[in-house]
Amino acid sequence: MIERFLKQTTFTSQDDYAAHLEFIIPEHFNFAYDVMDVWAGEAPDKLALLWTNDEGECQRFTFGDLKEQSDRTAAYFRQLGIGRGDMVMLILKRRYEFWLSMLALHKLGAVAIPATHMLTSHDIVYRNTRAGVKAIVCVGEEYVIRQVKEALPQSPSVQVLVSVGPLRDEAFHDWHSEWADAPAFVRPGARNANSDTMLMYFTSGTSGEPKMVAHDFLYALGHLTTGVYWHNLCEDSIHLTVADTGWGKAVWGKLYGQWFAGATVFVFDHEKFTADKILRQIEKYRITSFCAPPTVYRFMIHEDFSKYDLSSLRYCCTAGEALNPAVFDRFLKLTGIRLMEGFGQTETTMTLGTMPWTKPKPGSMGLPNPQYDIDLVRPDGTSCEDGERGEIVIRTVDAAGRERKPIGLFKGYYRDEELTRKVWHGGLYHTGDMAWRDEDGYYWFVGRIDDVIKSSGYRIGPFEVESALMTHPAVVECAITGVPDDIRGMVVKATVVLRDDWKARAGDELVRELQNHVKRETAPYKYPRIIEFVDELPKTISGKIRRVEIRQKDNRK
Repeated sequence: MIERFLKQTTFTSQDDYAAHLEFIIPEHFNFAYDVMDVWAGEAPDKLALLWTNDEGECQRFTFGDLKEQSDRTAAYFRQLGIGRGDMVMLILKRRYEFWLSMLALHKLGAVAIPATHMLTSHDIVYRNTRAGVKAIVCVGEEYVIRQVKEALPQSPSVQVLVSVGPLRDEAFHDWHSEWADAPAFVRPGARNANSDTMLMYFTSGTSGEPKMVAHDFLYALGHLTTGVYWHNLCEDSIHLTVADTGWGKAVWGKLYGQWFAGATVFVFDHEKFTADKILRQIEKYRITSFCAPPTVYRFMIHEDFSKYDLSSLRYCCTAGEALNPAVFDRFLKLTGIRLMEGFGQTETTMTLGTMPWTKPKPGSMGLPNPQYDIDLVRPDGTSCEDGERGEIVIRTVDAAGRERKPIGLFKGYYRDEELTRKVWHGGLYHTGDMAWRDEDGYYWFVGRIDDVIKSSGYRIGPFEVESALMTHPAVVECAITGVPDDIRGMVVKATVVLRDDWKARAGDELVRELQNHVKRETAPYKYPRIIEFVDELPKTISGKIRRVEIRQKDNRK
């Protein structure tokens, strides 16, 4: 499959990868037709999707099944009046109908807008009106149905509602009673352009209102490197990524790149996360490849791994936030597997990462993915030296000054040219993430520009303090923020979740112990002068810590 889209498909080193990664870009590329339907023609009986839930139900879909059922879904959607360019919100959790809907919308040239099931009616109104949503396909659960209905009076663009069950409501079409009777699917005569909008995400919003990130049809092609190289997948792989479908990580880890590789995508549809549940699925279904945000690994390493047979597991990756070295070391000790970190944004595919031919450095984001021209820059736009902190940027002009939008980079923020220009100007896309680069070319995360703490003249990155705290046995996870201070400008605050067996010791003595621990692990000026113990940290749907929420709470005090 991948030889259709790459001039060279195997690499032996980072130098080889950087020199020879070159895409073959078809006209009118459409992942559903050009990858999935091709697999269905060449390997119709190969298992593509293995879905199960926490009630023990199991569904298996071959590539042939997915072609037949995505065709039927496309015909069903067309019957409901959905067509090219229409905006369709998908609130489907981890239901298998998400994958059928995504492929069907691609086939129709409609725009998929995945969204989390935790949205309130206010959130849904905001998305409906900002994007001009025409149809909503959602899970038939009481909360979701109610929020969608309450949003309708203020959502004049919405014309079609579909529920995939189990609850039925008279305002909604019933997928499972209507879908089977859809007419035969005929591919639309008008083919999409590569630059047409295929997918939109409302960003997870670690700060401010969610932005509408618009991706074109080549975005899917951009994820070839995500699945084939970063995840190191092949046709024999069974891959599990822990991600709700409302988050961009779902298409990073359980759709495009994995099916370029011909791997089986494993989906565990569960209501409440526990590390034990995930480990049981890995054991039961003989998962070979696993990817999850660092917060999942933080909880996993506190389980008794002797209770599980994880012998099938060969490769593990992480993304979503920076990985603390202590978590890397503990997971390696428990499993013998080195966690391969990747970095990117809702606006991109994987921009930095640790590939199979490179040795991971615990705590590092990895090396640049050569499909992007990555640099670190100072505030004046000049390039940083090794060891110097700067902002991660993506260059979007070539050496001759010609525009060159990398495959996988977003088109812009939909209906917001001003915000697009704010982050993308002068031939640079500004990620807003701070890092430094070592002498081997590895990048090391510091924090979001607006998360960096300025205290007594020092600039302190949250991640370095969090990593120091995470090496203490009492700490499950933590968040570092700045608190205004009349003398120092800001002081460092740690919000800490303790292990269950340490919670009884929460108090002044443990605060001092943690402060002294940080002073020993990193430069003493970085230690947290304030420590607060909490049961859980505020997070986005993607698992990212919402430091902005902690700061806002402290500012209200």
